[in-house]
Amino acid sequence: MPWRYEKAPNPQISQAIDDIRERVSMMLRDLEHGGIDALRRWSRELDDWDPDTFVVSDREIDASAELLDSGLRGHIGAAQDRVRRFARAQRSTLVDLEIELEPGVVLGHQHIPVASVGAYVPGGRYPMLASSFMTILVAKEAGVGQVVGCAPPQGGDGIHPAMLYAMDTSGADLILALGGVQALAAMAFGLIDGVAPVDMLVGAGNAYVAEAKRQLFGRVGIDLLAGPTEVLVIADESADPRLVAADLLGQTEHGPTSPAGLIAIGDDVAAAVAEQIDELLKELPTAEVAGVAWRDHGWIAVAADDDSAIALANEAANEHLEVQVAEQKLGVYFSGLRNYGSLFLGEEATVAYGDKGVGTNHVLPTSLAARYTGGLWVGKFLKTCTYQRLTPEGTRRVAPAVEAISLAENFAGHALTATMRLDRLRPDA
Repeated sequence: MPWRYEKAPNPQISQAIDDIRERVSMMLRDLEHGGIDALRRWSRELDDWDPDTFVVSDREIDASAELLDSGLRGHIGAAQDRVRRFARAQRSTLVDLEIELEPGVVLGHQHIPVASVGAYVPGGRYPMLASSFMTILVAKEAGVGQVVGCAPPQGGDGIHPAMLYAMDTSGADLILALGGVQALAAMAFGLIDGVAPVDMLVGAGNAYVAEAKRQLFGRVGIDLLAGPTEVLVIADESADPRLVAADLLGQTEHGPTSPAGLIAIGDDVAAAVAEQIDELLKELPTAEVAGVAWRDHGWIAVAADDDSAIALANEAANEHLEVQVAEQKLGVYFSGLRNYGSLFLGEEATVAYGDKGVGTNHVLPTSLAARYTGGLWVGKFLKTCTYQRLTPEGTRRVAPAVEAISLAENFAGHALTATMRLDRLRPDA
């Protein structure tokens, strides 16, 4: 094998996943049938939260802005502007199509925005401001008519003021103070008066939120199924070991089950980064969380060369993939890497930039899903719907094949619809 593990990956515990699945299933059944009373019961039990209404008022939104200093408001606005401009640029690449495939046969497609979206903004361990940019703001840029933002209450005080401000300025049409499974159920089932069931749910969250999205998929659309956040860094001898260590630990502070991996090209690189991780954990304010994640879910592989590093990274299919190698080799990695949620090329690019506001989206595939999908983007909120328009000449060209294929499949009714149209074109019809 062209690589070996100095510290092997540690898989998630399946029993815990099974327990979460059963509890979420029970909660969704109860919420769907119990309505607003069940919603209030679960909100009291899990968040100690039972306000007169779960809908955040304009007065509360305005008050949240007053609690933020102008500097933070400015930084939020700058990050939102980058996300907005990138989303608009992406949207401009998605054009409607119409083509006359042959005389009398016109085919096309339109990109139609989803009518309503529920955007869950996580805020359990940390107040996640940037999640609003990635979900609410991008949905509005796609042309979604109604975006319901939803975030968990903080104690008895409702949504964290900075989160509330970010949700409002990102364009939410309505904001709910609800957390967890009960929040997704409220938006999917329409459990709150005046809030119709949404067509699509988006946004990251804990394992219960992810499982609720999985079970609700089909009844509503979803962006993707996301597990604990992941980071993978490829580093060679040109990389700064302390910077690599910081980037790894920066993601593990999300939670104690967040995987972080290093593909080191050479033993010396692996040893240097491992040493710096130990040193940083002595001073990192979030070391209590990040240290557990690194201990239980961190991994280090030593690759023989660049080709081996690329092959392992494609096999790992990580959510966030940083490449900190010599500048002249970045093109080789850019061409060879295929499986990732988002790619960060060179030492100046870091996951935190993508997470907080460089412009790309931070809702990304995890748990090997990068093998078959990218992350949330403006196109996820658009339905690409085809149409056809034919003239009699088009029927003359298409109907004979449709008639013959339908009869071969024993679909007599299908064949009849083509035959009848052909018969109407005969001279004696």
